[in-house]
Amino acid sequence: MRLTENDNSLRCEYCQAVFTPAANEDGVRVLGETSPLECPVCKVPLELAAIVGRRIQYCTHCQGMLVPMDDFLDLIRELHAQRPGAGTVQPPPDRRQLQRHVDCPKCHQQMDTHVYEGPGNIIIDDCSRCFLNWLDKGELMKVVRAPDYTEDLREQL
Repeated sequence: MRLTENDNSLRCEYCQAVFTPAANEDGVRVLGETSPLECPVCKVPLELAAIVGRRIQYCTHCQGMLVPMDDFLDLIRELHAQRPGAGTVQPPPDRRQLQRHVDCPKCHQQMDTHVYEGPGNIIIDDCSRCFLNWLDKGELMKVVRAPDYTEDLREQL
């Protein structure tokens, strides 16, 4: 079975059968192909994966994810639109995480570690040179489950 470019399923070259991997609890579908990049935390190869149809790279060991910056906000919007009910205010992030150093899996330079300015109260690592965000396990869903105050503002206007 082979993963075709821009597709989130695998196709058998012999019989042309299509297989779409099941999503995990965070909605990530691991696509069964290894990335040339390594997890910046575990140092194991990342796996190609998809979440709501968008390609990411995923660590099956620590469940962190490497998300292209161009897709990050759209991914949050799409997941946020699918979530049922009101948002959950997340506790403040552990500021000690700001002291960690994570190297970009692509350029191997130190990523910028900072508090994410959107909802969710998370600390995010990003590489502005490679346009990549690194999210640790559960961080994406913290952002998605947080209240979307921009919706409240639109309703007031």
